Amino acid sequence: MPSYLGAIGTATPPHRLAQPVIADFMAGALELDASGTRKLRALYRVSGIEHRHSVLADYGRANGDYEFFPNTPGLEPFPTVSQRMAAYRREALPLALAAVHDTLGQAPGMEAASLTHLITVSCTGMYAPGLDIELVTALGLPASVRRTCVNFMGCYAAVNALRLADGIVRADPAARVLIVSVELCTLHFQKSHDPDHLISNALFADGAAACLVLGQPLASPARSLALRAFHCGLAPEGVQDMAWHIGDFGFEMTLSGYVPALIERGIGQLTADLLQDLPVRREDIRHFALHPGGRKILEAIEQALGLSKDDNRYAYQVLRDYGNMSSATVLFVLRELLAAASPADNGAPALSCAFGPGLTMEAMLLEIQS
Repeated sequence: MPSYLGAIGTATPPHRLAQPVIADFMAGALELDASGTRKLRALYRVSGIEHRHSVLADYGRANGDYEFFPNTPGLEPFPTVSQRMAAYRREALPLALAAVHDTLGQAPGMEAASLTHLITVSCTGMYAPGLDIELVTALGLPASVRRTCVNFMGCYAAVNALRLADGIVRADPAARVLIVSVELCTLHFQKSHDPDHLISNALFADGAAACLVLGQPLASPARSLALRAFHCGLAPEGVQDMAWHIGDFGFEMTLSGYVPALIERGIGQLTADLLQDLPVRREDIRHFALHPGGRKILEAIEQALGLSKDDNRYAYQVLRDYGNMSSATVLFVLRELLAAASPADNGAPALSCAFGPGLTMEAMLLEIQS
């Protein structure tokens, strides 16, 4: 019997910032000349992003009066890892709780105390005792709840969390698994002119998502997604093109311009491998929930799989409104897919993929229960 994903809740921090406003902050922080500022603004214009959210108000204050960054030329002394982790610890729990309350609000009768498993996901902050234990206390979960932390895996980590939850529920259909993903990417702004860092600064944002994985669909009229199959692929030739390292001044994301081409070359085989032993062909799939790692990544997938922008509309919508929130992002996209599903979609297959360091490509096949 399959497991079922449902009640996907989301939350974003209060600072909603337009891309041009963030670009102005970045130009000032990087101390760019007029030519460099024009190029940076052009990069932000073509990103496919209109707004991003951050736990930091500073990105909306191009003229200074900062709260997190120093009010000095060049933002020196630049915030250290310990300062960034202190901000993560302060901000992660409230955002996570907002996403969880949104989730439980979509599942009437589902009490927090009845949950049996908790899986937390993040690559942008860690501490111990950690977010998992704080959630147990704040939500009133039983101390015996079985906790697992999926850390530092990047944008594809929510797929790994769903695979773990699927295994738990298949082994015990009475299990009730809560997944919580919290990513505060904007804490890790890198003051660097390196093209990879410029791209990362233009894409990443903050957000949280939570969901339930159960042994049965949520009661009508709620909608669920049956988790049918998972497959992981690696493109080792891209190991240097997408990476995530801890530096002295934050976590440093490498996201090179070669990543879309690597995904374009690998996504077709990844999909074929996922479907190899299933009674579903690629041509049968009309619903897609793809991780919007960036506009060029979405275009590369469309080219490889023969998709239209309309096929990919949920990913573009999330990219436009939220940017790339690392692991939480694909759950935002799945939420949009579920919200748009109609009774006519009942039983329809859906393909979801996410990507991250390695270069790792994760895929899953879901089935709409509407």
